[in-house]
Amino acid sequence: MRKAAALLLLVGVTALGSNIAEARVDVGIGIGIPAPVIVAPPPVYYEPAPVVVQPAPVVAAPAYYGDWRARAWREREWREQRWREHEWRERRREWRRWHDDYDD
Repeated sequence: MRKAAALLLLVGVTALGSNIAEARVDVGIGIGIPAPVIVAPPPVYYEPAPVVVQPAPVVAAPAYYGDWRARAWREREWREQRWREHEWRERRREWRRWHDDYDD
């Protein structure tokens, strides 16, 4: 009984598998008879009136580009900052020189 069931199962799988793996090429020849074709008339198109858009006028506000005072102020601030850093470094070196044996 087992052999018969196994054989039946094998035959079924083989039969189903062969249909899936089937490859073929079809060639068809047909003679077409043209049928009457009804075509809708083209839509009526009215060109819209042209629209003229004039760009807005460009208005440039008067500006003062001679920013020499602000530049001079920034340069002075920069120099003062560099001077403070230099003084801090010098004072730190001097303090270390005098307090070299301070941590003993």
